[in-house]
Amino acid sequence: MSSYIEIWGRSGREVRALEEERMTVGTVESNAVVVDEDGVSRVHAVLERFGDTWCVRDLGSRNGTFVNGGRIIGEHALHSGDEILLGRLRLVFRSPVHGTETAAIAEPPRVTQREHDVLVALCRPLLGGDAFTEPASIRAIAAELVVSEAAVKQHLSRLYDKFDVGAEGERRRVKLANAAVARGAVKLGDLRPAADPR
Repeated sequence: MSSYIEIWGRSGREVRALEEERMTVGTVESNAVVVDEDGVSRVHAVLERFGDTWCVRDLGSRNGTFVNGGRIIGEHALHSGDEILLGRLRLVFRSPVHGTETAAIAEPPRVTQREHDVLVALCRPLLGGDAFTEPASIRAIAAELVVSEAAVKQHLSRLYDKFDVGAEGERRRVKLANAAVARGAVKLGDLRPAADPR
């Protein structure tokens, strides 16, 4: 089985095999992966294979290229499950190859159903937001789950411990959201409301 990308756009999810050594992503027809999404440049980024490793590189796009929430400069090696953000377009890289670097990525910790609900509510703004969208506030999570802010803080406190997020004030929510998505505790499909027909 070859590596592939999941393309999450306004029309839903599409799976695309990475069969060539180099595949560009952008809005013009000359790209290997042609998309029509807000914030994506004409020739936005390129996915390239080096042996068994795939890398992504921004091609001078206006909005930049982000992997697991961090803006990349130069080539960035991809690991299975990495999420790539180009404007409002999200790509998830999948690969059957397990090298030593990939094995070092931690599995998500066990969380209760309610902790998972808190993580999903925390990360939900990331699905439709811009590259610098903040995760949901404690107040917003409490409103979505119809619980008190104190209850949300209690769940977040346990989740910070489970995901090894240090004590750094409000940035802890950002780190927790990034860790939850990067480690697969929250999937893109979890973030879409059930009533959303897309």
